[in-house]
Amino acid sequence: MQVLQNNIIKLRALEPEDLDFLFEVENNPSFWEVSSTQTPFSKNILKKYLDNSHQDIYEAKQLRLVIVSVKEDKTVGFIDLFDFNPQHKRAGIGILIIENYQYKGFAKEALQLFIGYAFKQLGLHQIYANIATDNKPSIQLFEKLSFQKTGIKEDWIFSNGIFKDIILYQLIHKK
Repeated sequence: MQVLQNNIIKLRALEPEDLDFLFEVENNPSFWEVSSTQTPFSKNILKKYLDNSHQDIYEAKQLRLVIVSVKEDKTVGFIDLFDFNPQHKRAGIGILIIENYQYKGFAKEALQLFIGYAFKQLGLHQIYANIATDNKPSIQLFEKLSFQKTGIKEDWIFSNGIFKDIILYQLIHKK
């Protein structure tokens, strides 16, 4: 699907062969803060998740796509829409790029493609992101893509023995 690909990355649906990558990412404690996870996932649970990943966004209320480097044909991360609300035409967005591929432009490219898809194909009016105040790279990325800081959720997450504030960012589609 051309709408989800450019000369740097492509976004594709989850496939059974993504199990090992999904297992590695979901069980990496350094990512647990952003995913609100506290315990590891078994391969069996993740296999069931993959088996159900064919569900339509209107049914599942979420959509996870794999981010692939076109040049290397290598999986570099995931991008998600979550809390999809078709009535109010909004969803949350999250992105994860594995460490070896961070700061190489993959996150920006993936977000730009996915935002276009969300607004054009899904008809969303707005997308929001929750970003920890100490996650400076994500803050810079989302602000670069015109997300507006609209609020602070104080002491929203508890991580590594401390409470952290979350910034609420919104991108409203101006037609």
